Amino acid sequence: MEKIFAEERIDLLYAEMDRHNRLYYEEDRPEISDAEYDALFNELKEIENRFPELIRVDTPTMRVGGKALDKFKQVTHRVPMLSLDNAFNQEDIGEFDRRLKKELALSLDAEIDYVCEPKMDGLAVELVYQDGVFIQGSTRGDGLVGEDISANLKTIKSIPVRLNTLFPPRLLEVRGEVFLPLLPFRQMNMEREENGEPPFANPRNAAAGSLRQLDPGITARRPLTIFCYAPGAVESHPFASQTAFLSSIDEWHLPVNPLARKVSGIKGIIGFYQEMQTQRESLPYEIDGVVVKVDDYRLQQELGMKSRSPRWAIAWKFPPRQAVTVIEDIIPSVGRTGVITPTAHLKPIEISGVTVSRATLHNWEEMERKDIRIGDTVVIERAGDVIPAVVRVLLENRTGNELPLPIPTVCPECSSPAVKILDEVAVRCLGLACPAQIRESIIHFASRHAMDIDGLGEKYIDQLLRLGLVHDVADLYRLTVNDLMQFERMGDKLAENLLNAIESSKNRELGTFVFALGIRHVGEHTAKLLADSFGSLQNLMAAAEDELQAVREVGPQVARSITAFFAGEENRRVIESLISSGVSPSVAEKRVGGRFTGMTFVFTGSLERFNRSDAQKMVEAEGGHAAGSVSKKTDYVVAGSEAGSKLEKARSLGLKILSEEEFLTLLGGEV
Repeated sequence: MEKIFAEERIDLLYAEMDRHNRLYYEEDRPEISDAEYDALFNELKEIENRFPELIRVDTPTMRVGGKALDKFKQVTHRVPMLSLDNAFNQEDIGEFDRRLKKELALSLDAEIDYVCEPKMDGLAVELVYQDGVFIQGSTRGDGLVGEDISANLKTIKSIPVRLNTLFPPRLLEVRGEVFLPLLPFRQMNMEREENGEPPFANPRNAAAGSLRQLDPGITARRPLTIFCYAPGAVESHPFASQTAFLSSIDEWHLPVNPLARKVSGIKGIIGFYQEMQTQRESLPYEIDGVVVKVDDYRLQQELGMKSRSPRWAIAWKFPPRQAVTVIEDIIPSVGRTGVITPTAHLKPIEISGVTVSRATLHNWEEMERKDIRIGDTVVIERAGDVIPAVVRVLLENRTGNELPLPIPTVCPECSSPAVKILDEVAVRCLGLACPAQIRESIIHFASRHAMDIDGLGEKYIDQLLRLGLVHDVADLYRLTVNDLMQFERMGDKLAENLLNAIESSKNRELGTFVFALGIRHVGEHTAKLLADSFGSLQNLMAAAEDELQAVREVGPQVARSITAFFAGEENRRVIESLISSGVSPSVAEKRVGGRFTGMTFVFTGSLERFNRSDAQKMVEAEGGHAAGSVSKKTDYVVAGSEAGSKLEKARSLGLKILSEEEFLTLLGGEV
């Protein structure tokens, strides 16, 4: 993989993983399985390992969970609630055991004592006891800050309000997993369906949704329970081991999973894992693997932590559940970002108590790799018990009547061109006005770094779509006061302000407008380069691929994406409609003879005096170029705090390194 493709793939993975993290942790409605998310996570880690200079401070591989919701008071954890690294087979577990022995300077024949516990599929929480009395409870949140859900946790009967001991710790923080047992989960879903309500996708979603109710009375009516598994901060009562901790809190009436136990060495871990696999279907609750922890807390402390996970623990996940059925049809559907996904319509089959009638096929490349056809007998897995996927085709069951589904050339929603960009697996609709993705198109178009339409947030965009007032981004410029007055809670002044914001966006710079169009692979930086190179929208729309590739940092993939976008008849119609509505992108004058003419700057680390975007604009205003990566052609590297691999590379190349203050001095002392 070339570096430019790696950067583009990282951008895509960041956006996709951020969205799935938000859906899973904050909205409790995941759209992909744990296994599919793990695949995205592992792909990103592989790219970052190969190109460490591309690692960003906000990388999902360093993050834990999702942000705390505003509707709850926020709670800062005294000790971060970290995530766990995953293992998927015996080789992964063997490597984990060998790594610990190496870090602890133990021989390979040594046996480390571990505690193994079933990996519960629920919502992680922290309980805080002061002098034995429950005073606060919170969600994990992003690992540092969670949501105060004390009132809801108090409704869970298995959580004691007071610890059963005469000599409690002065402070005890206990981490646990709140979950919904399977029988009440199924009963709840039956009742919801009878009442015309959508059923919960799985017990984890039901538990998370129940704990995030603003009314504790709703939580109280749902039969949640908890297993506690780890300490946070502890005062006046130190524990020597995980075994001692679990034994103590069990005596104090904090629930502990009775299946948890200490084992010796790698053989003990494997034995426990196999035992849990055997018991999985008969357990009254969902588990999706086992958690393995070093028992001795002294050794845990010696091994320490990584940014998002402890070195002394790992989660060994079970293989997803599977069944055999027939693909009756394959229907393409368009996602909110324009990706066209083939979905298998299945002969209904029950997997672990759930009737499955559809499965994702991911993309046409995956279909071709697995040779999936309409009429095939296939193995389906409920990966993470969320969205089923096709694992493989049973070729021995073929009759010769099975039919492959060709890659679409037009969007099934809007008939705009559907293309597969070079080196991508996804087939995409390029239509600016595609009904399936118009919401995301407008959100991006109106965002701060695009047309910056102040006040046009997602709630207003949803109302515009619900009322049928907009069908593409050009319709924004035809809105009237009467249109906006149909909104909920809309007054004359608000409507006037919103229309003024739309009007003031008509004369944004050309680079900003090009970025706002949402062309695949064209970010802010590339859009500005295109605007500077072609000087007008008309010139850019007429540019051939070779002309586009002549622009610095524009390669074949980006060039093909741009030409395919502007070749779309519907896209040209929307752009013409924008122009006829008064949108007139301006071209910023490029300074000639500025003090930075011919110079290339790279900014790295955390900048305090200005943000990176403003710094790049300062350089460009003086005729210079702000690059994203360090090379021999770089003239200056401006390093803030926590600068990493870019700074190291700059030193190795002997480049001139500036502090923020030195950069401002070079600039002339003005921000």
